[in-house]
Amino acid sequence: MVARSLITRPAGYDEFLQDLKQRIRTAQVKAVFAVNRELIVLYWQVGREILKRQSAAGWGAKVVEHLASDLHREFPGMTGFSRTNLLYMRAFAEAWPDEQIVQQVVGQIPWGHNVRLLDLVKTPAEREWYIHRAIEHGWSRNVLVHQIESGLYRRQGKAQTNFRATLPAQQSELAQQALKDLYNFDFLTLADDAREKELEGGFPTLPESGMFEKATSAGGFFHSREDSGDQRRQFSAVDLHGGVL
Repeated sequence: MVARSLITRPAGYDEFLQDLKQRIRTAQVKAVFAVNRELIVLYWQVGREILKRQSAAGWGAKVVEHLASDLHREFPGMTGFSRTNLLYMRAFAEAWPDEQIVQQVVGQIPWGHNVRLLDLVKTPAEREWYIHRAIEHGWSRNVLVHQIESGLYRRQGKAQTNFRATLPAQQSELAQQALKDLYNFDFLTLADDAREKELEGGFPTLPESGMFEKATSAGGFFHSREDSGDQRRQFSAVDLHGGVL
């Protein structure tokens, strides 16, 4: 009786399950792009402040090296504040002076996409066009680069002016890349002292920076043993991977 009840699903169960899967995947995409937007806005603000101080206070180029060193010391698990990335943040703020556009449009694509746009596209109108197209068609970073290098904007730009304000499709390469983006992942990584306090308090904790591959390759769970005891932390990769159920 028990075994049979586990096998037999009630009427309507399959539809109910599919609906739940869809809701989970939709929530994952919304959550990761909310995090991504916050990260992109933060990078823009950092770049803007560097620009302001270099312009108004006469800070030299060396300040970026000092910032990279000091921020790494404060946030050792975050890879996003390297000297190179800080220089990109400065260029990013210079390329997009309007914060509203950053929040509403530019913040919808991962940082890696934005870096490639800074490298390869010189005009704001063309950059924004490629952003809209990337969102609409769910382009991965490699596809975006290919479309830029093939001159898609020159061929189609003037013929495509109406874009829908929407998130990328859940199954798109853009959404999947955002779900796995290490800049987003590092952004949410807690410092070691905060992690210890949360562990002692019984709160769930994100895995340490750079451990994403170990988390996913271990069947979706991250395990680490604390030196002080046998407490273990588990991180479900379902929070970063769409469709892992």
